[in-house]
Amino acid sequence: MSIKEILKKIDGSKQFVIDMQKGLTAIPALSPTLPGGEGEYDKAVYLESVLKKMKFDEVYRLDCPDKKAKNGVRPNIIAKYYGKDKTKNFWVMAHMDIVSPGDLSLWKTDPYKAEVKGDLIYGRGTEDNQQGLISGLVAVKAMMDLGIRPDINFSFIFNADEETGSAYGIGHIVKKHFKIFGKNDCVMVPDGGNKEGTQVEVAEKSICWLKFKVFGKQFHASMPESGNNAHRAGANLIVALDEALHKKFNKKDKMFAPSVSTFEPTKKESNVDSINILPGEDVFYFDCRILPVYKVEQVMKEVNAVVKKISQKFKTKITVEVVQNESSIPTNPKAEIVKATVNAVKLVYKNNPKVVGIGGGTVSAFLRNKGVPCVVYSKLLETLHSPNECSSIKNTLGDAKVFAHMAMTLK
Repeated sequence: MSIKEILKKIDGSKQFVIDMQKGLTAIPALSPTLPGGEGEYDKAVYLESVLKKMKFDEVYRLDCPDKKAKNGVRPNIIAKYYGKDKTKNFWVMAHMDIVSPGDLSLWKTDPYKAEVKGDLIYGRGTEDNQQGLISGLVAVKAMMDLGIRPDINFSFIFNADEETGSAYGIGHIVKKHFKIFGKNDCVMVPDGGNKEGTQVEVAEKSICWLKFKVFGKQFHASMPESGNNAHRAGANLIVALDEALHKKFNKKDKMFAPSVSTFEPTKKESNVDSINILPGEDVFYFDCRILPVYKVEQVMKEVNAVVKKISQKFKTKITVEVVQNESSIPTNPKAEIVKATVNAVKLVYKNNPKVVGIGGGTVSAFLRNKGVPCVVYSKLLETLHSPNECSSIKNTLGDAKVFAHMAMTLK
């Protein structure tokens, strides 16, 4: 049997897609840190029951303890369909948890009842990340139904906690169960993409969020010489950081859009309640997205140098707190999984996929930093996290064809 027969089988999987979307959407999987959230337990039980009815050779869980979650665990499901070589895996990794629906008055449908309207299925989680999850299952189910075995294992990770940090999901797996990954494994993460289906993501900028706190002396604004305006020092610090960082870290990488590192002043905390008061304290934040060519430590060295200079000039104390620091090793654009993705996307969607880097972070960073090559790909409507989130059946089947083609060509 050929790949063409698998792709033809996938074309007949529309009802499976609808049934899975209805089943998954009906079971909210909110983080216990969110109002009304109990975790992914119920959704995992449902999904596990589906997997065990399929022809997987292994289905098991790697639960992470969490006292706040239902039954005290955050479940992560592993499923394997053996290939001829059982030592190597092509993984598809998708997450079970969702974000809150938000303001229900903005929804035209019940967010927890999947509703089919033509090609679209509406409901919270339908696109993020149930489309990717179901695409993978459609691909492997077609192979199972036809009795086809790939050259290597076609394996799956359905993880918890992607929406709130991944500590109980892939973070837990990497920390406690990394041995499930072989030295030649590769991973597809169908949790990002664009409407055209052309974005093959292999790299991320490092993310560094900084909190600056400037200490001056509060006084009446009519007598500035008796105080020390922390807001003025802070304003000068913002300008100095903006100029220094963009000047020093100015290399470009056309794989990213924008092609440069970005350093943006963002959040500003309230200082004083009245216009006629000199602020004695000024607090603001920077969002830094740093190209892989630079290390966060290099940026912090420059930040501290600028802070010292402004502190001395305005005779203020300034503290710097790293609120978030996430770095990711890029996947080599010439890696086997990248080539396989590009080739499969071209074949299925008849477009011109582009290998890119992004400014945001994804769960793939956990694996890339351990040396596992990962690609983030999906053809999306980009409705995730919004009211009236929806997923395209056509896109779901298209992505399934991409994953099936990859599973059959990776060796």
